[in-house]
Amino acid sequence: MIREGWIPARVRARYNATDSIAVFDLEPISEGPVADSPAGSHIDVRVGPEGIVRQYSLCARDSLPGTHRIAVLRVDPSRGGSSAMHDLRVGDTVEVSKPRQNFGLAEVSRHILLAGGIGITPLIAMAWSLDRSGGDYHLHYVARSRETAVFVPDLHDNPRATLHFTGGDRARRPDAVTLLGPPDPKAAVYVCGPESFTSQMLAGAADLGWAPSALHTERFGAAETKDPAQLSFAVRLASTGAQYEVPPDRSILQVLRANRVRVDFSCEQGICGECVVTALAGTPDHRDDVLTDSEREGGAVAICVSRSQGPLLELEL
Repeated sequence: MIREGWIPARVRARYNATDSIAVFDLEPISEGPVADSPAGSHIDVRVGPEGIVRQYSLCARDSLPGTHRIAVLRVDPSRGGSSAMHDLRVGDTVEVSKPRQNFGLAEVSRHILLAGGIGITPLIAMAWSLDRSGGDYHLHYVARSRETAVFVPDLHDNPRATLHFTGGDRARRPDAVTLLGPPDPKAAVYVCGPESFTSQMLAGAADLGWAPSALHTERFGAAETKDPAQLSFAVRLASTGAQYEVPPDRSILQVLRANRVRVDFSCEQGICGECVVTALAGTPDHRDDVLTDSEREGGAVAICVSRSQGPLLELEL
């Protein structure tokens, strides 16, 4: 049975790029031609008998026509998603979402792309897009080794790409001073990779004086919450006036779904943006890694992870 909002897709091709990274071409079934998606887009994939949902960046330059190309790192230990993906073979089926764009190229004169490990997937798509448009960029790709890095053959002769191999020693990881230099008001910085890499690069950029608006990131998992305190509060729906109590051990999303309120959602980690709604009253306690400061100021709140700073939060639902 195909769930509402999901598209059946067939594994049309796959290959092992490294011992731990597999590249898949997923072909949506009976959905018409697949349009090109902007660089930085991602899809959700629902896989396995338990219907595990994971987000994967689209990284196509020469994938088969009419397909979505993704690269999947097998995580050890796996929570089930990467293992289920690596078990897929040509002809197997999964469910996919339509592509979403939360990590696009900014309208600036220069682009600095910082990739850590599997974080290369959205950034190499950006590099290829900038190659086609003639944009000015430099891509820094930090990985453990040449053997564990994906897409190395595509970047080996690219004069605008620098590969940094650390041998697994974080002390050999280049810092933000080396990769970024002083702030450039005409440049944007894009960071994607493991949490330790992303946090290091963003903190280093901030120390150098780069403006928050110049820093763009996409995470594969939620960052650690600085203040994990959970308090009860109420949410009220503007459309009906219905009000529900959100206890410390449940999210807004979980409470609304338990009360049969229809809401869109996907990752449940605050990294995809599918569950974002508008808060009309109250002050959200933002705990996501997808919304910008301006979006939060406009009232946007990711209800899968965020909470309320006060006793009541009214939502435009």
